[in-house]
Amino acid sequence: MKVKVGLVQAKCTADVENNIQKALESVRRCAKMGANIVCLQELFASLYFCDTENYDNFSLATDVETGQITQQLQALAREENVVIIASLFEKRAAGLYHNTAIVINAGDGRLLGRYRKMHIPDDPAFYEKFYFTEGDLGYKTFKTKFGTIGVLICWDQWYPEAARITCLKGAEMLFYPTAIGWAANQDAQTNQEQFQAWQTIQRSHAIANGVHVISVNRTGIEGEGMQFWGGSFVANPFGSVLYQASHFEEETAVIELNLSLNDHYRTHWPFLRDRRIKSYGEICERFIDEK
Repeated sequence: MKVKVGLVQAKCTADVENNIQKALESVRRCAKMGANIVCLQELFASLYFCDTENYDNFSLATDVETGQITQQLQALAREENVVIIASLFEKRAAGLYHNTAIVINAGDGRLLGRYRKMHIPDDPAFYEKFYFTEGDLGYKTFKTKFGTIGVLICWDQWYPEAARITCLKGAEMLFYPTAIGWAANQDAQTNQEQFQAWQTIQRSHAIANGVHVISVNRTGIEGEGMQFWGGSFVANPFGSVLYQASHFEEETAVIELNLSLNDHYRTHWPFLRDRRIKSYGEICERFIDEK
């Protein structure tokens, strides 16, 4: 089975409505290019507001089931017959918020469900714990019109456990909507090292699980000199990079994936077969201090 995936790497501004309209236009452009599934970057509707701890930013949150953004995306999924993966700032209840990705099916525009980001960072310029509650839905897969997909979000991409569990639940592709960047005062060597680590860990998820990985990052300068590093990419089930966007430019791309390669690589490199599942109980410990 072959499927075409669209990646939307964009710059955001303080104008929320403009960001949303740009995203809708980009999804439509991907669909015209033949995309079956389109993934938008993390928190695409606004600037990356987690660079500060500001209570005013909670006004950016939305109801991900009935909110206007979701309705617009559903209408577009019906119009263009395309699956849409969209990362939103979810207001679940008064004082309770999540970083959430929704999946909308092609054709009927049905909301297939949501994934709430499990790993929440708290670093300089990435103060996400101020805004987001850890996800409580577990790792999810979604049976779409064009295959079964797994969706994880940004900081989740550093954790092999998240990728493994999602793939054990049947994901044929892993999508990572992302917002990650370089501090303006960093040197070029540090920047390159960070980017390579970011891409390498995700390529390793592709290899270990025998699936395609699609990572969609934002670009542009935001806040106090944060350069989001773009570099959105697609890796095949053996970690080969099929496509990589530039660091500094907005890009919309559509890449064809051959999902039959999942079986090919898993058969020839049978990592799932050789897992010693009864020996992994200690993975649930925070740290093992053997003395």
